Amino acid sequence: MCGIIGAIAKANVIPVLLEGLQRLEYRGYDSAGLVFTDYGLKRLRTAGRVNELGKLVEQHKAKGLAGIAHTRWATHGEPSERNAHPHFSGEESRIAVVHNGIIENHEAIRANLKNHGYHFLSDTDTEVIAHLIDFKLKQTSDLFKAVCLAIADLQGAYAIAIMEEADPERIVAARHGAPLILGVSEDGNYVASDVSALLQVTRNVIYLEEGDIAEIYSHSFHIVNYLNNQLSEPVNRVVHESLLSNEEIGLGSYTHYMQKEIFEQPGAVANTLEMLSNTQLITPNLFGSEAESVFTNTKQILILACGTSYHAGLVARYWLETVAGLPCNVEIASEYRYRTPVVSPATLVVAISQSGETADTLAALDYAKRLGHSYSLAICNVPESALMRQTNLRFLTRAGPEIGVASTKAFTTQLASLLLLTVTLAKVQRKLTEQAECEMIAAMRHLPNALQHALQVEEQVKIWAQSFAQKHHALFLGRGVHYPIALEGALKIKEISYIHAEAYAAGELKHGPLALVDNEMPVIAIAPNDQLLGKLKSNLQEVQARGGELYVFADADSQIVPSDHLHVIRLSEHTGLLSPILHTIPLQLLAYHAALVKGTDVDKPRNLAKAVTVE
Repeated sequence: MCGIIGAIAKANVIPVLLEGLQRLEYRGYDSAGLVFTDYGLKRLRTAGRVNELGKLVEQHKAKGLAGIAHTRWATHGEPSERNAHPHFSGEESRIAVVHNGIIENHEAIRANLKNHGYHFLSDTDTEVIAHLIDFKLKQTSDLFKAVCLAIADLQGAYAIAIMEEADPERIVAARHGAPLILGVSEDGNYVASDVSALLQVTRNVIYLEEGDIAEIYSHSFHIVNYLNNQLSEPVNRVVHESLLSNEEIGLGSYTHYMQKEIFEQPGAVANTLEMLSNTQLITPNLFGSEAESVFTNTKQILILACGTSYHAGLVARYWLETVAGLPCNVEIASEYRYRTPVVSPATLVVAISQSGETADTLAALDYAKRLGHSYSLAICNVPESALMRQTNLRFLTRAGPEIGVASTKAFTTQLASLLLLTVTLAKVQRKLTEQAECEMIAAMRHLPNALQHALQVEEQVKIWAQSFAQKHHALFLGRGVHYPIALEGALKIKEISYIHAEAYAAGELKHGPLALVDNEMPVIAIAPNDQLLGKLKSNLQEVQARGGELYVFADADSQIVPSDHLHVIRLSEHTGLLSPILHTIPLQLLAYHAALVKGTDVDKPRNLAKAVTVE
C-alpha cells in the first residue's frame, strides 16, 4: 500500500520524483524517501509527509539524472526515518530498493542472510530484498540477472524498483501481485505505481503484466517475463495513451479531494450510465460479449468485496433477490479466501473493487476459480487493473480518479453499476416486463439529477456537524436495503473524523445496542418512506424514550415531525430502488463536515491508505 516512482531522463529528475510522490500519497504517507545519482547514489529519507522530503531536497540542493522514490504506509516497523525507503545494501551502498507489497517469507530470508554476514538496519521486510539482490550479485556480475535470481526466492506481493551504484544509468523494475507501470517519452523513461504520478511527463504508459521485469534506460527499455521462475524472451507490451488529465486529479476550486469527489457524483454516475442515454432497452453485452449466455445460465450470485465495496454488495443483494429473483451471497473477501465454502454450479462470481488491485479481493476471486466457479464479473473503476484482466465479464464504473482515502463517488457508481446489473439479469431471466424495464431505464437516467438535488442538503448538514463533531460515539440505524447504507455512513465517520461509530439494522436495537443510548450518544437514522417506515418509527421512539438524541435523514413524504431531541433533514420523495444511492449523499456530507469541525486530515486520515494492495 505504498507508492513508488522511478525516473531516468536527460534532465534533472528530482522535481519529477517529488511531484510523483505527492500524487501517490493516497497510497501511504507516514514516511518518504528517494535515491538519486550524484557521483554515486545519494539518499534522503524522512518520517512524515512528502513535503518534509521536499525540504530536505532543497536543503541538500539535490539534482540527478536518475532516481527512485517512495511514500510509505507502514506494515513492518513503525513510521521512522530508518524504516523509510529506499533501503540500501552492499559495500558503499551498492544497491538501492523501493518496494510496494509484503514479502511473506522475509523472516526466513533475513535469518539466512544474517548467516552470510548481512546486518539489518530497519524492521522492514523490504530490506531483505536489497540484501538478497546484493547476495545474488556475488553469483552474477549483472544487476538484471541478480534481480531475477532474487525474486525467485520471494514469496508474497511486490512491485520493486532497483538501482545500482556501479551502473547508475539504469533502473530495474519488477512486479508480482502489485501494480506497476512504465512511462515512455522522448526525454526519458519512468516507472510508477499509478499513472497519475507520470502525467507531468508523459501520457504513454505500459501496464506491466504479472511476472514482468523491466530494464529501463533514459533512451530505451526492454521487458521479459519471469512468471513461475521461467525467464522468457523479451516481450512486447502495448503502449497505452492515458485519457486521465491533470485537471481530473487536481483540486480545482475545492478545499479537499473528498469534498470535490462528493460533488462530482452526479457527473460520475451519469458517465457510468451513459449507455442508457439514447436507448429504450438494456442489452447484456454491456458486461461483455459472453454476458447473455452467462446470465441466462446463472442461478445464483456470489459477491466478493472489501470495505466500502462490500457495503455496495450488501445493497445489491436486496436488489438481486427482489428484482431478479436470484439468490445472492455477499462475502468479505479476506474471510472467503480462508474458509471452505460450498460451491454451487451456475454461480456468477461478482468481484467489486475501486482500484482493481485490492489484494484480498484478487485472492478471493482466484480462490473462487480454483474451487470451480466458471463465471466471473469485475466491477471496477480502473480499466487496466489486475481485476479487470482476471474475469470473463467486466463493467467499468467510470467514476474518474478518486484520490480522497474515504471512498465517495466510487461507492455511488458501484451502486449504479450493480443496479444496472440487477435489471439486466432480471431481463435475461425473464423476471422483468418490458414496461418495468422502460421504467427502470427512466429512473436510472434521472439518477444524476436526483443526486444533484440530494447535495442541496449540505447547509443543513453543516449545522448538525457542529454538535455532532463534539461526540465520541454514534449509532447509525437503517432497515432493509438501507441497513448497508447505515454501515457505510458509520464507516465514513470512523475513517475521517475518528468518532467511534457503529451501524445496526434498526430491529436489532433492542437486542443490545439500546444499552448504549443516552444524551451523549447521537443516533443517526435513515428513514425512507418505504414498507419498513412504520417499524423504523417504533425504533426511533425507543431511542427517544431513553433520552437519546436523534438525527433523521427522511424522505419528504415520511411524515416524521421534528421535536426537541429529534432533528430531521428531508430529501426528495421516496425513489424506490434508487433510494439507497440518494441517502448515501447526506451521510458523506455529515462525515466530511464533522471532520472539518474537528480539524482532522480529511483526505489522508491516520493509519489508512487508499489502495489496499497488501493482505
